[in-house]
Amino acid sequence: MEVVHHCCKASKVSPQGGDDFISSMPENVIANIMDRLPLTDAVGTSVLSPAWRFNWTLLTQLILDDDVVDSLPEDFNKSDISRLLLHLKQVTKFCLTITSNIKLDDADMYHWLMFLSRIRGFKELTLYNARPTPLKLPTHLFSCLDLKHLELCDCVLSPSPYFRGFPKLLTLELDDVSIPEHKYGEFIARCPLLETLKIWNRDLIGEVKLVEIAKLKNLKVVRLSSCLLDIHINMVRLSTVFHRMSLLPKLLDLNLSLKNCEFLLEDVAQTAFSSTFPFLKSLGLYHMDFSSVSMLSCAFAMIFGCPNLQALSIYAMYKNVIPLPTIFPSEVDCSTTGKLQLQKVTLVWIKGLENEVCLIKYILACSPKLKSIEIQLDSSIASNVNDKYKLANKLLKLHRTSPIAEVVIL
Repeated sequence: MEVVHHCCKASKVSPQGGDDFISSMPENVIANIMDRLPLTDAVGTSVLSPAWRFNWTLLTQLILDDDVVDSLPEDFNKSDISRLLLHLKQVTKFCLTITSNIKLDDADMYHWLMFLSRIRGFKELTLYNARPTPLKLPTHLFSCLDLKHLELCDCVLSPSPYFRGFPKLLTLELDDVSIPEHKYGEFIARCPLLETLKIWNRDLIGEVKLVEIAKLKNLKVVRLSSCLLDIHINMVRLSTVFHRMSLLPKLLDLNLSLKNCEFLLEDVAQTAFSSTFPFLKSLGLYHMDFSSVSMLSCAFAMIFGCPNLQALSIYAMYKNVIPLPTIFPSEVDCSTTGKLQLQKVTLVWIKGLENEVCLIKYILACSPKLKSIEIQLDSSIASNVNDKYKLANKLLKLHRTSPIAEVVIL
């Protein structure tokens, strides 16, 4: 990829002698066109004419994600990234997928983030580390005070003692990101305008306090691993989770991973079927243990505590081999549970056990607007034609409040 070192004024005359209206467009219009092109195509415009030789430097977004990195020449390396950054006039977005092919070290990231931190109006940073070792980020990151979107994967953050937060940050997505000295919650609390918070981490336990999340009153989207919550240090009180999350007045989309999470059974009676999330439109429950009485009770309580819920996804798991007996009444009383606004339901890794069928029965009976339930079977039953037939036969007999509800078994 050729990177030039000079600049010239765009000509307003076409090679044919007429007016060159495209080259005469304002710089912000040309920059908008460049930002909509793949990086290689944007840089390739330099060969169109002398007038366009340097227009690619008007790019405001440097996006080197999976698709772009795969399409780059084999000799593309970290030096090319440095030259691109230095030649662009105004960078507002930097997206980089770090693979083993791009051999960079901490010093490279240090220099890039130092450069970006000095740009006023730098708003979006995405770093996806696909290498086997975590990427340690320099403290220059915390000087990017105009950031509105920050997405990191497999990195280590070490906030400076003088860091006072990202005052403009709206979206924070951290996937397998660690912060030394247990300052996860403190870091989140210093982003007061957050609207989207996604933290997915398999290893950290008890790093975030629910009370710190509850202070973020602008949150609309939350995606959390339950093991991150401080309440996971002991048994989880469902009432505590419900109460803290219900303090988010704008919450529309909630996704929780329940892996390695145990709920206190005595909480179920206090919270079941109460209107806890009046504005929630989408709910996802991952690693929900259908062999746990408390986990099943949690699912029922959360679903029927969302009277305006439109989309529901549940990913099942089983810690115990022996299935539970049915723990909910076989007859559905919608006057007790309440009506749901569900339109689409996705159930994954389903085995066709009684409590799964019971959950489906309640959903069908209490969802007059339901359009579809998509059921993806567990591999242990998916290959068995007889088991699939028995499950389909059971579901066909269930009452459906919605006249258009479709049950699809995959």
